[in-house]
Amino acid sequence: MSRLIQGEFTLPIPRTGLLATALAMSVAASAAQAPPATFPAQQRPPGDPAVIERGHGLYDIHCRACHGPDLRGGDLGGPNLLRSQLVLNDQKGESIGPVIRNGRASESGGRPMPPLPLPEADLTAVAEYLHSVTRSAQPQGAPPAGAKLELNLLVGNAGKGRSYFDATCKGCHSVSGDLSGIGARLTDIETLQNSWVAGRHFGPPVAGQVPRRAQVQVSLKNGQSVSGALERMDDFTVSLRTAQGEYRSYSRRGTGAEVASLKVDDPMSGHREFWKTLTNEQMHDVTAYLATVK
Repeated sequence: MSRLIQGEFTLPIPRTGLLATALAMSVAASAAQAPPATFPAQQRPPGDPAVIERGHGLYDIHCRACHGPDLRGGDLGGPNLLRSQLVLNDQKGESIGPVIRNGRASESGGRPMPPLPLPEADLTAVAEYLHSVTRSAQPQGAPPAGAKLELNLLVGNAGKGRSYFDATCKGCHSVSGDLSGIGARLTDIETLQNSWVAGRHFGPPVAGQVPRRAQVQVSLKNGQSVSGALERMDDFTVSLRTAQGEYRSYSRRGTGAEVASLKVDDPMSGHREFWKTLTNEQMHDVTAYLATVK
């Protein structure tokens, strides 16, 4: 599907929620494949569970109001301890203990931290509890720790899914062509659903199929026209690779702008259009239908 674009190029954005399972799967896979952490908070060996539990109780009594139940800051304005360099670099309470015992002025000019003259054993217990939380913290954007949530995605009506597929998808896809045997190739329903909704290939390659890439034709202000596989495009530049393998990039904005107009042939344009109207029911129905295509 082609369209002539003058000036700014804007891609439709899929409705929030339609690709939730795809995004969750991608994030979980990234977290599972991440290399072992190398920062101090996760290198520290696990503490004594009994001491940590005691420290948790002490934290709830003395610290929670200021620093929050999850260490991210509380109602009384205490700072986020998950990002505190003092907490992250402390090993056995040598840095945390004196601050709790002696108090501390607010770096932002707010309410100061009052001194808490706790026994040494209590200071150690609070420090161990803080360490246990930072040690188990997930990378930004990662799902909460714990077993993977198993979703029952095969809940749609295969008959309705076939009708929707015939009316909406058949112009570009065929269950006897590019989607031949997809239900047998992608037996994991989560992967199957993510694959067809996103319009991307998952699983083993299919013999004879070459993935299509977006093509772009660039009309330049000097009268020339250049076309090729789209490499990158934003508000400021467009980059492509010609059929001869040459990489070219042109400016789209500013006094030295070279581009007069763009014509993009994007194989994903159809998916971006139906993302605007696709409902959860339709998504599950098509997934149920494709699962029967063996």
